[in-house]
Amino acid sequence: MKRFNYKAKEKETGKIVKGNIQAENEQTAGRLLIEQGYIPQSVVEEGTGLFGNKSRVTGKDRIMFTRQLSTLIGAGLPLATSLRTVAEQTQGKAMKAIVEEILTNVESGKTLYDSFSQYPDIFNGVYLALIRAGETSGTLDLALKRLADQEEKDAAMMSKIKGALVYPAIILVVIIAVLAFMMVMVVPQVKDLYEDMGEELPGLTQFLVNISDFFGAFWWLVLLIVAAIAGAIWYAVKKTPVGRRISDTFKLNVPIFGGLFRKLYVSRFARTAEMMLATGVPMLDSVKIAIDATNNVVVESEYSKSLETIKGGKPLSEALKDRNYMLPLVPQMASIGEESGKIDEMLGKAAQVYENELDEQINNISTMIEPILMVIMAGLIGVVVGGTLLPIYSLVNSVAT
Repeated sequence: MKRFNYKAKEKETGKIVKGNIQAENEQTAGRLLIEQGYIPQSVVEEGTGLFGNKSRVTGKDRIMFTRQLSTLIGAGLPLATSLRTVAEQTQGKAMKAIVEEILTNVESGKTLYDSFSQYPDIFNGVYLALIRAGETSGTLDLALKRLADQEEKDAAMMSKIKGALVYPAIILVVIIAVLAFMMVMVVPQVKDLYEDMGEELPGLTQFLVNISDFFGAFWWLVLLIVAAIAGAIWYAVKKTPVGRRISDTFKLNVPIFGGLFRKLYVSRFARTAEMMLATGVPMLDSVKIAIDATNNVVVESEYSKSLETIKGGKPLSEALKDRNYMLPLVPQMASIGEESGKIDEMLGKAAQVYENELDEQINNISTMIEPILMVIMAGLIGVVVGGTLLPIYSLVNSVAT
């Protein structure tokens, strides 16, 4: 069921009213409004329109909802009562609306899994699988707690990765700003000075002048080209299988960050498999869901080859051994877990090892990138300064002599 915002007129009074309604599509929503005595003027699905949905479900909203629902169910409250309480406490409008709709479905007799599965964009395969396993085994509160814990870990890890890129981004902005200032304000003055003196510009200075003149005349064209390239890359990565594969391959092999991404995908796989197996999900289903959780099509394609090995009766450790992009600790820990009967715990320990290594590697990358960017900035600014100040010194010397 989708949610639509509507504007309609009451047939009897002519009063204009606004609100929202649930329906399969826009036509069904309009028909429902007519049946209720309204004349629809506009029916728009939430999240569409000129500026899109201003209220969306964030990762923080989902984590808070999951944590609160786990706590209330664990305290012994009935599911419907727990959902109603969470809905009252939820601040985000989009999340609140979804919780209310889930509550309506549960009160009408649907399972929690069926209610959640109507929102695949909000609750992914891992989430739904754990909800189903929790309902089946009677450990829904524990399943929700594991989900909240894992989502918090994922959010924290992505925040650290983004944080490691903030400083380099700031440095790059400073470099661009300084270079732009030099090219726009300083280089043209050097050109005018040489023209007034009737002297010929040195080669490096002439090169900078040509760049300055080009950007001065065609800055709008440069912006259009940059925007077009950025848009094309975004569309290819987000909307086309080929672009997604190229992007994911690049992540795995890019210098400095490639090793970081590989550990991230392996830790996601191991941590998700641990949650699935600990909640009672069968091995084959657990591995399938864990593979999807990596969120990299190249890794998914390679890891999926292990499914046939598992179907053939081989253990997980053998299925993962020597697999591309699979780091060796995971199959080793899986083998220990198979022997001890605690494979979920061993996979969790493997995930923890790689998560700790990721933390350390992110800090090291931040420290390493700083001097590299400083050298690049010094080199670029040095070229511009050399192309502007040295000619001025040459003119002064020629005049003095």
